[in-house]
Amino acid sequence: MRMTAEYPTEANTDVEVPKSLEVHTTRVFTVVVIITNVIGNISLGRGMHAVGKIVSASPLDYVRAFANPWTIAGVCVLVVWMLTDLALLSRADLSFVMPVTASTYVLIALAGRLLLHEQISWVRWTGVVVITLGAALVGKTPVRTTKPQPEHLR
Repeated sequence: MRMTAEYPTEANTDVEVPKSLEVHTTRVFTVVVIITNVIGNISLGRGMHAVGKIVSASPLDYVRAFANPWTIAGVCVLVVWMLTDLALLSRADLSFVMPVTASTYVLIALAGRLLLHEQISWVRWTGVVVITLGAALVGKTPVRTTKPQPEHLR
C-alpha cells in the first residue's frame, strides 16, 4: 500500500513584492558583488605576492600560502562574493549580471595600480575602457528579460 502525504504549497503564501523593492534589492546585491570581488581579489593578490611564486605541486606550498593573513582575508571575502553572486543570479539574467559585474575588472586594475603598485600598459588600460563602456551600456537594460518560473513548477 502506497501512502502519500499532503504538504501545504507555497502558492497560498506568496506575497506580492513591489517592483521597486525588487529593483532596489537587485541593485544592492550588484554593489555588494562588485565590492566584495574587488576587495577579495586585491587581498588575495597582496597575500600571494607576499608568499611568492608557487612553482611546485606540493600541498605544503599552498598551506604556506594560507598562513598569510591577506590570503585568508581574500578567500573569506571571495566566499561572501560567491554567495552574493548566487543570490544576484537568482534575481537577474546572466546576460545582465556578467557584463555589469565586469566593472570589477576596472576597479581591480585601478586598485592594483594604486594599492599594489602594479605597472599597467596602455593596451591594458584600453581594454579597461572597453569593459567600462560595455558595462555602462548593459547597465541601461532591464535586469530580467525572461519571465521567472512560477513557484509551483520549481
